[in-house]
Amino acid sequence: MLELAGVTRRYGAVGAQKAEHGPGRHHKVQGVEGQDGAVATGDAGQLEHGATLGGGPGPPRSGPAEVTAAAAVGSDHGGVSRTGARLPPTLYLVTSPTAVPAGSAATLIDRIVETQSAAAAGSVRFVSADTSVQVPWGEMLDEASAMAGRLQARGVGAGTKVGILGPTTRALVTAIEATWLAGATAVVLPLPMRLGSVEAFVDQTRTRIVGADITLLLVDRNLAAFVEARPGDPAQVLLDELAAESRAGGPGAWARPELDPAELAILQFTSGSTADPKGVMLPHRVVGANLDAMAAAAELEPATDVLVSWLPLYHDMGLIGLLGSAMTRALDFVLASPQDFTASPARWMEWMSSFGGTVTAGPNFSYALAARALRRLPPAVLDLSRWRLGLNGAEPVDPASVEAFCAAGAPQGLDPRAVFCAFGMAEATLAVTFPRPLSGMAVDTVDRSLLEHEGIAVPVGPTRPGPGVVGRRLARLGRPVPGIEIRIVEPVSGATLGERRAGELEIRGSSLTPGYYRRPEATRAAFHDGWLRTGDLAYLVDGELVVCGRLKDMIVVGGRNVFPEDVERAVAGVDGVRAGNVIAFGVHRHAGREGIVVVAEAKTSDVPMVREAVAERVRDEVGLPSEVVLVLPGSLPKTSSGKLQRGLCRSRYLEAELQLA
Repeated sequence: MLELAGVTRRYGAVGAQKAEHGPGRHHKVQGVEGQDGAVATGDAGQLEHGATLGGGPGPPRSGPAEVTAAAAVGSDHGGVSRTGARLPPTLYLVTSPTAVPAGSAATLIDRIVETQSAAAAGSVRFVSADTSVQVPWGEMLDEASAMAGRLQARGVGAGTKVGILGPTTRALVTAIEATWLAGATAVVLPLPMRLGSVEAFVDQTRTRIVGADITLLLVDRNLAAFVEARPGDPAQVLLDELAAESRAGGPGAWARPELDPAELAILQFTSGSTADPKGVMLPHRVVGANLDAMAAAAELEPATDVLVSWLPLYHDMGLIGLLGSAMTRALDFVLASPQDFTASPARWMEWMSSFGGTVTAGPNFSYALAARALRRLPPAVLDLSRWRLGLNGAEPVDPASVEAFCAAGAPQGLDPRAVFCAFGMAEATLAVTFPRPLSGMAVDTVDRSLLEHEGIAVPVGPTRPGPGVVGRRLARLGRPVPGIEIRIVEPVSGATLGERRAGELEIRGSSLTPGYYRRPEATRAAFHDGWLRTGDLAYLVDGELVVCGRLKDMIVVGGRNVFPEDVERAVAGVDGVRAGNVIAFGVHRHAGREGIVVVAEAKTSDVPMVREAVAERVRDEVGLPSEVVLVLPGSLPKTSSGKLQRGLCRSRYLEAELQLA
């Protein structure tokens, strides 16, 4: 059995290590704690390109995915589990199949100026329910550089943290670009998820402002009342007033700064779905490395690609993956607000059709909503034939939802191969693994019992028939993007595991953060020997990543590891339950045994009937009893990016603070 519950792996302090920086070149690196909580490396205590906490990947390789093989377990053909299931040989380290383009600009300033001032630069189109305004990137550069000059006149520059709070607008995008052009660090702050969470929004915003050492806050006029200045708070400027000042000209001409690529470009707060949000430090060199990696792995083509996004700009997928890619490469870009999407998910599909969108992204739930909208349309109303890459990430991928989306989009010309299931995280800037473009979704169906009891992913298919075998379908999430390496380790001992053996995913490479801002203890806990401990339970198949769930969220019942995602997806299909608003977690019962609790938002007044239906569905899905708690719509805790917070929900359950239906 794979022991996962409550595991704590201990590592010694990060000591003298070696990091490869190319053939025949090695540098001694020391684990020296920096003032901001990072562990600095390099001869002068500075993180060098390609070395993060002593574990740089070296130069990226081209060609097929590089997989380093250790000694096979059992034989050259693999080992055998206790139940007799045949296992593959141990393959423990996977590197990128694609090379990073050479000669990329060093800082975001360089990238923005070089591409947006070029004659071939594209445009950004700001769209809403009933408006569409197209602005050439060259014009955006003029506006942003003028605003950068006004920021510099206020003392903004290298080392300055600028907080930016507002809905998705032209002024917000200009402010983000202007912050980078001024040489400062952008801290894009989250908006409230729902009206009932305003008080929590105010508290969390203030916590982030203080925790990030923000020295200037740029705020939308409609949100200014929620962040009223107190003694000791940073100066505040209204976004519309700053934009008006910039257009008026006068004192405050922009002076292009000479910036060290090691300076912070972004302070990105983690989602807080499993812990308190932490400020992830992302220097210019790290952000640039990930932007280049994504462009190479996604095969972005400035001459033909049109990016479309409604994602919030305070989330890494929206800020870096789409806006960042478009802004630093001057790609044609269509930008809407999350509110316009949630009010009518069909608009996303309409924007892709109307503006010839080729690349977009969203979490799994957004594709489920889009599928529902597409099914209501007559055939051939939209033209989705240009769509070549639809990234599905930020939350667990549900293969059934993806297949439903492909089926619903087919009458509108959608190529099912455009589905692009990927994995990323804030600590790696964004992208970790990508599949090949236009390869479609690949699903690994494995024996659920063996995965839960033994931690091995044995395929279920024509070669493994048998009564009583239940399969678990998991999306394959591709191979590492350029500059990234991944491996799977045993969660307790840290021993490297082979293919199809489930363990903790670890990452290292040129896109990794140097640490959490002013959180040295959290930084030390997250890294060891140059590797980032992700906290994700995963395994490898042919060099591709498959993620099973979060280690902290695992429910261990009678020696069996139950994945909460399996329970949540099953319950979401019960009549009377709000889909996407279900949380499952474990609690200690009698004699230290773990029990399953399911908390679901109800959309009916017949609570007893729905409660019984949910309990029955859980028994059918995992064969175990559960306690079912139905709560009011909109009351389940979520992060600023919409992820369900299992840990906080569990705490509220234990403290009897849930809002019962």
